[in-house]
Amino acid sequence: MIAANNITLRVGKKALFENVNIKFTEGNCYGVIGANGAGKSTFLKILSGQLEPTNGEVTITAGQRLSFLEQDHFKYDDQPVMDTVIQGNARLYEISKEKEALYSKEDFSDEDGIRASELEAEFAEMNGWDAETDAERLLNGLGIEPEFHYALMNTLDGPQKVKVLLARALFGNPDILLLDEPTNHLDLDAINWLEEFLINFENTVIVVSHDRYFLNKVCTNIADIDYSKIQLYAGNYDFWFESSTLLLKQMKEANKKKEEKIKELKDFISRFAANASKSKQATSRKKALEKIELDEIKPSSRKYPYIDFRPEREIGNEVLEVHNLSKTVDGVKVLDDISFTLRREDKVAFVGSNELAASELFKILAGVEEPDEGYYKWGITTSQAFFPKDYTEEFDSDLTIAEWLTQYSEIKDATYVRGFLGRMLFAGDDGVKRVRVLSGGEKVRCLLSKMMISGSNVLLLDQPTNHLDMESITALNNGLIKFPGVLLFTCHDHQFVQTTANRIMEITPEGTLIDKVTTYDEYLAADAAARKRSVYTLSEEDN
Repeated sequence: MIAANNITLRVGKKALFENVNIKFTEGNCYGVIGANGAGKSTFLKILSGQLEPTNGEVTITAGQRLSFLEQDHFKYDDQPVMDTVIQGNARLYEISKEKEALYSKEDFSDEDGIRASELEAEFAEMNGWDAETDAERLLNGLGIEPEFHYALMNTLDGPQKVKVLLARALFGNPDILLLDEPTNHLDLDAINWLEEFLINFENTVIVVSHDRYFLNKVCTNIADIDYSKIQLYAGNYDFWFESSTLLLKQMKEANKKKEEKIKELKDFISRFAANASKSKQATSRKKALEKIELDEIKPSSRKYPYIDFRPEREIGNEVLEVHNLSKTVDGVKVLDDISFTLRREDKVAFVGSNELAASELFKILAGVEEPDEGYYKWGITTSQAFFPKDYTEEFDSDLTIAEWLTQYSEIKDATYVRGFLGRMLFAGDDGVKRVRVLSGGEKVRCLLSKMMISGSNVLLLDQPTNHLDMESITALNNGLIKFPGVLLFTCHDHQFVQTTANRIMEITPEGTLIDKVTTYDEYLAADAAARKRSVYTLSEEDN
């Protein structure tokens, strides 16, 4: 069990948390939600001891071990992958190293023998002999190939490092597990594995995530941060959303009845206050009026951007033809003889572990890069807008937000441009902020503003939900569902893909294409069935 007792955290004059009291118990998975800036990650840092609160304390049941997902992807670059994972249980790793040091001594004394015996007993009690096997199981489940298990961390790419750090957090069956955005940079197979792991995990989990499907799948409770407080709700994210919406509706309806009663009493008082025969009644009603108090209803601090892609031109029947496209990156063929045709009603999600291939394909179709072989042809009625996965160069500028967006608008009127910025929650003086200093979420909202202002009828979006809060993801999701044009996108958000795509394309690790006109859930079900048949066939052959 872990509990926050009267936690207050002040940043300058602002109270991020004010006298927060909340208890997290064994066997439950708590999803921590709240608007950007509400303090979700900060709260996890307080619970983990990485950050001291201004007042209050965090208590943990004696003897319980807490583990958290590291956010510094370069922290263990000089260490082997296996060591990085096992260090997730610091005491076990410490025992292992002390044992090695003892047994390597040339002058092994009786005292050393006694100490070694003590260490061996503790090591066995902690299932130390299974440590590497357990670590390998976690790494395999998350998609880290065996060839990397003993490699140095600095030989891994970014997504692989994230998986190793996640395995480190999960290692050794911690009593309390804190996960801050664990699905970021994970492929869909790894996310599915993590979901199953957490569903079967019997201890306490506290997780921050913007993935609604993930929260629905794994959470038993929701901790909602709003107005410096944390309110606990039983159930998953959808249950929280429905119950909190219903509660607000009930409070509004109760207030409406009170307002009607107040109006009735005021009318009576004004009509009969001067009438001697009615004065007694008027006085009693005035007293009744004074006792009626409207419940204070605070609107949520959450803000939803208004995302609406409106094509300037209706798209024709001929959209895109891709013929025998191939591309090699750093000596590896990521696209191998890719061909497909898009129709005017297509909304295509590119899925699978070969994310580099999807990014390269998007760059080629957007005209940013050239293919090594093959060609593609856009229809004459099409116009494209592109959201790249890496948009660093886009914001390497001293322009203000308003100046930056104006350069992409045919209409240079400041009011027109600020209208788009306002829809994306850039209000007042935000327009004069330099794009170079924007946060990740602000940059994404700028790019989406750029796409909206373009009026394009074909959108290419490569991981657009990265860095967005849940409200912005929901708004983007709804905007793309309504979008009347053609859509090509990649995304790790299950619900986003399921509700938006009507066609699924998977680029295999070999660079070939699997193309299915289906929903995402249907695609996953068919894929799972195919894998099951494959395993069954292999087992038959073994017999």
